[in-house]
Amino acid sequence: MVWGKDGANGSTRSDVESSTDTGHARLHELGYKQELKRDLSVLSNFAFSFSIISVLTGITTLYNTGLKYGGPVTMTFGWFIAGFFTMIVGLSMAEICSSYPTSGGLYYWSAKLSGKNWAPFASWLTGWFNIVGQWAVTTSIDFSLAQLLQVIILLSTGGNNGGGYLASKYVVIGFHGGILLIHAIINSLSITWLSFFGQLAAIWNVLGVFVLMILIPTVTTKRASTDFVFTHFNTENDAGIHSKLYIFVLGLLMSQYTLTGYDASAHMTEETKNADKNGPKGIISAIGVSIIVGWGYLLGITFAVNNIPYLLSTDNDAGGYAIAEVFYLAFKSRYGSGVGGIICLGIVAVAIFFCGMSSVTSNSRMAYAFSRDGAMPLSSLWHKVNKQEVPLNAVWLSAFVSFCMALTSLGSLVAFQAMVSIATIGLYIAYALPIFFRVTLARKTFVPGPFNLGRYGILVGWVAVLWVATITVLFSLPVAYPVTKDTLNYTPVAVGGLFILTVSSWILSARHWFKGPITNIDT
Repeated sequence: MVWGKDGANGSTRSDVESSTDTGHARLHELGYKQELKRDLSVLSNFAFSFSIISVLTGITTLYNTGLKYGGPVTMTFGWFIAGFFTMIVGLSMAEICSSYPTSGGLYYWSAKLSGKNWAPFASWLTGWFNIVGQWAVTTSIDFSLAQLLQVIILLSTGGNNGGGYLASKYVVIGFHGGILLIHAIINSLSITWLSFFGQLAAIWNVLGVFVLMILIPTVTTKRASTDFVFTHFNTENDAGIHSKLYIFVLGLLMSQYTLTGYDASAHMTEETKNADKNGPKGIISAIGVSIIVGWGYLLGITFAVNNIPYLLSTDNDAGGYAIAEVFYLAFKSRYGSGVGGIICLGIVAVAIFFCGMSSVTSNSRMAYAFSRDGAMPLSSLWHKVNKQEVPLNAVWLSAFVSFCMALTSLGSLVAFQAMVSIATIGLYIAYALPIFFRVTLARKTFVPGPFNLGRYGILVGWVAVLWVATITVLFSLPVAYPVTKDTLNYTPVAVGGLFILTVSSWILSARHWFKGPITNIDT
């Protein structure tokens, strides 16, 4: 990695770097005037991405998937496999972010890297995959919090086997709507307040991980052996899958789903000081810290695991919510009461709340930038900023769309899971597109910013693109056999549907009027 020089020819942007805030100067050079308040430090920029990655959110939400497909081995070692390749993707994104530090992020990068002829279409395709993927991320985060609240209430009222209250799907969707409402209100505040909440969220996630990874295995009376945590491979599942390799691949979804959302650092660059340096730092540090603390959380929880089939059974007190049952049993076995476990679930719930809050922030900045370039219906409405320099309309749009996406859960959880699958695969496709253009069409013309990978940029970029292509195929495979309407993996249907809609809208309409990112100052 190289800091300071601008590309293979060793040229530097000395004229731009003479500005006190290099990010501001670079934004002006790219053709945009500063409309958002630039108050964020590198710590705040990091905090937004770290809060969206939120290992407490992703691991807790999909721990069932990890346990079911491979168990301890898949989670313990699969975490580092997903983490390594996620860092590769992040490094490539950071390099591009350093050259183009704008709120548009990925879709702006695609436009600049694909060349004049392809720019409008590349920008359109990347932008819509990015923004729909982000909305799906917010939907999945806040819905998972609503489901966790459902479990907390169930355990607090006696549990599944003690006559506890299980909230209906209508109550859960009500929780979801209420959470989104609070997130929209918080995101209507000034960037100073958002910066404070973002840093608080980062601190909460780190401290929460350390508390839980130490407390849970310490409290439990039946601690798993080291041999179990590092060598046990669970092949017992009701999915009809027996191939260990196939099982391991499916189990990777937990890790890959968790390690996503770090494009938030790019979307926050127009509000970050020295964004051409601090934006890339935010991306890389958020991924790196998440890999470390996430593994610690996984180990801590897994040391409290004994009976995998029971933890996954819908007949347990938590109704099959594995981590909730682990927490509950740890305290109940030692103290005769699971109250301590419920409090621990509260720690996770707060982390998920902060995660959703940061996700709405990132969503709104993407919607603001995309509409600034005229790509969205009613664009003039969504890119307006208020007196506090906050894209208020974009904030409420993001919350509203995320609520509408969750309504599919009322009809079918299968349909909802298909919608949310865009959160992982759709978003990673948006990550890969500008990287692909960087290593192909812009291979010889790309001029890196202060942060660059030097001669390794092309190699790292290709590895990133191939990894995204690989997980796109792997996570589209059937997750159970025989395949029926209830067991079909709807990921390719959802992602394919988004692709068809995006391309169709381009052919039928957008190609006649969308010209890609447009400047709002005379350059």
